[in-house]
Parts: sequence; structure tokens; C-alpha cells
Amino acid sequence: MIDLFLKGGPIMYPLLACSVVALTVIIERAIFWLLEDQRRNQGLVNEVLSLAETGNWEKVRAIITGSRDFVIRILVAGILHREFSMSKAMETAASDELDRMRRHLPLLDTIITVSPLLGIFGTVIGIILSFEILGSAGIEEPQAVTAGIAQALITTASGLGIAILSLFPFNYFNARVEKAATIIEKYATSLEIVYEALEQGDKSGKRGASHEG
Repeated sequence: MIDLFLKGGPIMYPLLACSVVALTVIIERAIFWLLEDQRRNQGLVNEVLSLAETGNWEKVRAIITGSRDFVIRILVAGILHREFSMSKAMETAASDELDRMRRHLPLLDTIITVSPLLGIFGTVIGIILSFEILGSAGIEEPQAVTAGIAQALITTASGLGIAILSLFPFNYFNARVEKAATIIEKYATSLEIVYEALEQGDKSGKRGASHEG
């Protein structure tokens, strides 16, 4: 393996750096999503929405203490700012959460794009050197030229390998972000509907009391 790496030429070093960075990002994001799955508490989310229907905000505050569920954090942002702009507060909190979920993915996307280009660049350099050998040695030593081209193709194979192996986790992580965005939208909308219904009920009750008075 080391011999194959050395045969690839100097371009193999930036390709090695790309592979290390890609692997680091993939492992970090995999651990991130594993922890997020463990922190999810669907029962608590449902309980918060149920308590919101009755306007029991003190009970909501009590049960969410210590929760690290990203949905809960967004609902809490809306509840805390319900008298000002619940939707804007949840939109801002959701944006922060999604940015946290997308962290390092642009870097992985760049590596997927750059790695094949670096591989092709290394191959082009290798072919140029092979033709220089052909020009100096002549056709008497064709094996020197073919060996040089074979070595040059190592960089292309390496670049494509890095890109292909990085593409699958990249698409998976993006899919997880999209799924999380859908979940956030679902429960944020549910809280808004519940709060609007509660507000309308309170207004109707006040109007009824004023008519009786």
C-alpha cells in the first residue's frame, strides 16, 4: 500500500489529506446523529403540546428542564416568546438547530468535488512526464512510458475512491437534516395552531364575560 502511494507521486499527499479530513467529518457527524437520536423524547414533545392546549406554561417549564431534544428547544423558544412573536422565535431557533446539523457538511461536499479533480491533475502530470521520457528514450523503451502512465492513473483512482466513499455518508447526513427540518416544521406548526386556538378561546371568554357584565 505504501509503495502504491509513493508511485502516485506528489499529488497523493493532498489526496491523503482529503481522505483524512473526510473520514474525520464522517465520524464526527455519525457520532453527532447517534447522540441526537438518543436525546429525542417523543413522549415529552407530545406532553408539551398537550399542556400547551390548556395554557399550563408552568408545568411545561417544569417538565422540559434538562431536556436536550432539539424539537423541545425550538418549542421552548416559541413558548418563551409567545406574547411577542412565537413563529419568529421558533424560526430563529430552528435555523440555529439546522445550522448545527449541517456543520462540516460543506467541507465534505468540497472534498467530494475536489478529490477527483486532484486525481485527474495528478494523472495529467504523470502523462506529461511519461511523454517526456518517450521523447528522451525513444520507442526503444515503451515499457518505461506505459509504467509511467499506469502510475499516473493511481491518482485518478484514489481521487475517485475518496469521492465515491464520501458521497454516501454525505447524502445520508443531508437526508437526516431534511428529515429533522420536516419534524421541526410539523411540531412548530402544531404549537402555533394550539396557541392560536387557546388565544381565541380566551378572547371569546372575555367577550362573553363583558356581555354578561
